[in-house]
Amino acid sequence: MQKTKYKRIMLKISGEALAGKRGHGIDTDTVNEVCSKIKDVHAFGVEIAIVVGGGNFWRGRKGKGMDRTTADHMGMLATVINALGLQDALESHGVPTRVQTAIDMRQIAEPYIRRKAVRHLEKNRIVIFACGTGNPYFSTDTTAALRAAEIDAEVILLAKKVDGVYDSDPHKNPNAQKFDKLSFLDVLNKELGVMDSTAASLCKDNSIPIIVFGLDNPENIIKVVLGECIGTTVM
Repeated sequence: MQKTKYKRIMLKISGEALAGKRGHGIDTDTVNEVCSKIKDVHAFGVEIAIVVGGGNFWRGRKGKGMDRTTADHMGMLATVINALGLQDALESHGVPTRVQTAIDMRQIAEPYIRRKAVRHLEKNRIVIFACGTGNPYFSTDTTAALRAAEIDAEVILLAKKVDGVYDSDPHKNPNAQKFDKLSFLDVLNKELGVMDSTAASLCKDNSIPIIVFGLDNPENIIKVVLGECIGTTVM
């Protein structure tokens, strides 16, 4: 068995990353490739919790003219679609998985209960947290930070469409400079857009490091868990 740097991780996967080149919805090839690498990490004995976004279906802040609370609730439901898709793909790879939702929907998933989530992890089951925090005005980045603190995760792995944190948008500025390491104060003061300020502050207050890396190569999940220096580390 490979020696890993972490025993318990929080993996945050953006919804957009699951859309692959389609740009919308779920690309099954992309999801299966990502889940095959998660399976490899699981086989190392690492306890894995996942928070998934819903931006491949709906982004609440883009609901122009719509009540913010309603738009955010729609976004929470989008995360459930992604969570169930990940669960199905992981279980097709033979990995035991549970979905827990912050909004009660017992017909399709368990309600979020911290002690139960921790017990699943201890029994080597992957736990996927959906519906964000269950409250509007909070992002899934904040959910990842909150759940990571609650389950005592050692690190948050932030899997995005870009391969790290830059001083400007690398898709718009070809001269954007990538950071290898940052402090939480850098992230907050420079407004770098790694995650929202609430999530960054929560990680800072609870001393939870964040590693931001690209999911364009799902192999990166394995590299990070094994301690390879890729992407950007925030601590």
